Amino acid sequence: MTVVLAVDWPTVASLATAAGTLVLAVATFSSVRFGQRATRLAERSTAIAERAFLLGMRPVLAPSRVTDPAEIVRFGEGRMVAVDGGMAAVELDGDNYYLVIPLRNVGNGLAVLQAWRFAAQRPTVDTPHAEPSEHRAQSRDLYVPAGDTGFWQGAIRDPDDPFREGLHEAFLAGGTLTVDLLYGDHEGGQLTISRFILTREEDGGWRPGVVRHWPLESVDPRVR
Repeated sequence: MTVVLAVDWPTVASLATAAGTLVLAVATFSSVRFGQRATRLAERSTAIAERAFLLGMRPVLAPSRVTDPAEIVRFGEGRMVAVDGGMAAVELDGDNYYLVIPLRNVGNGLAVLQAWRFAAQRPTVDTPHAEPSEHRAQSRDLYVPAGDTGFWQGAIRDPDDPFREGLHEAFLAGGTLTVDLLYGDHEGGQLTISRFILTREEDGGWRPGVVRHWPLESVDPRVR
């Protein structure tokens, strides 16, 4: 007895089409996922390269060396302060205090000093920096070229200036003074706060030292 099987060709065609569509969909999905992953990797690589470039161009301030030339700094009212390389100046004239720190930019980018804070005390290891908005703006921008020297200057004149707290006693007794400098590059980016301490030596001179650097900008999330 012969059995004749009838083939439902429309159904077969539909199944073949469905299978082909499924294979194409899987291939398309895999291609899209691969493309997205490649894009993310490319963005991450670009962010890392950009970050490395910026780090390479970051200004970093430190006290000048004893072999660096002296700085002669003029204040607004005509007061002149001269200070040798590797040293600092804290001078009292009447009721006014004049402060100068000769600086060396050990980074690779131009440093533009923007603001500062002062305290007549030695900071502890865990003493944080204040917010940038709580720093006192410089009356003019001060520039320190990469690999070169410059200076920071500040004055305390107002009798009610909060920076005066403990200053006279520290000045007479030779205590430690703290100066936080806020600076960045010429475009206002790469903001950094560097903490300097000024220590009175036996001969009456003031020796500067840098104890902390705080980069303020956040890391690009693509680098994580």
